[in-house]
Amino acid sequence: MSEMASAEVVKDKVKRSALYRTGKKLRPLINRFLARNSLVGDPEFFDKRLFPWIAELEAAWPVVRAELDRLLEQGTPIPALRDISPDHRRIATSKVWQSYFLWGYGYRIDSGCQQCPETARILSAVPGLNSAFFSILGPGAHIPRHTGVTKRILTCHLALVTPTPGERCRIQVGEQTASWKEGECMVFDDTYPHEVWNDTEQTRVVLLIQFKRPLRLPGRLLGDLFLGAVRRSPFVQEARSNLAAWEKAHKLLDD
Repeated sequence: MSEMASAEVVKDKVKRSALYRTGKKLRPLINRFLARNSLVGDPEFFDKRLFPWIAELEAAWPVVRAELDRLLEQGTPIPALRDISPDHRRIATSKVWQSYFLWGYGYRIDSGCQQCPETARILSAVPGLNSAFFSILGPGAHIPRHTGVTKRILTCHLALVTPTPGERCRIQVGEQTASWKEGECMVFDDTYPHEVWNDTEQTRVVLLIQFKRPLRLPGRLLGDLFLGAVRRSPFVQEARSNLAAWEKAHKLLDD
């Protein structure tokens, strides 16, 4: 590498680090402002009836489950989340947490949507869709306590495969704990510290959906501005590149 190219790499790393530090300092202030402008309150877990589209999602869950089953039966390669998202390498320390993306960070993943066309169609009805993927948590998995980035986004889990007994496979958000039930959704705010355990010998699968929190003005404008910055961040762009590279590598293997 030439001295000029090396200097550009160093400069880029410094710039990325400065942007990260600035965003990290501003994030608590922005999130408090967004919480005050929330049209659905600011609890850890939400009453899913606040989001009318969830009833349609739950009604269609057998269709989503059928497309998931087909993926698994075909042996479709599914990456570990840590191999895609640099943001999750600290917490996704093993390959027992896999993610099959249909939408990621505001970008449609064409290959995923083509493989699961009915699920993609159902997701098109989600207002403010940001991400959607099958989140597969293997037996004995533990996702350590961590927090999300922005209150502009809420998380919905549609349970597709749930181990028994249910209480041994659970999520804690803040001080509240819940378990999944097949065909049902839970909605929570991942900016509260949260942790997940699968203390069973079975696999848990949910359709994980991230969508925009309903906000009043001016919170909506600030939230969208911050979310746009997150989507353009080096972390998200690296995740997109990693996913594209992973898909290309596995397509070549299939060919």
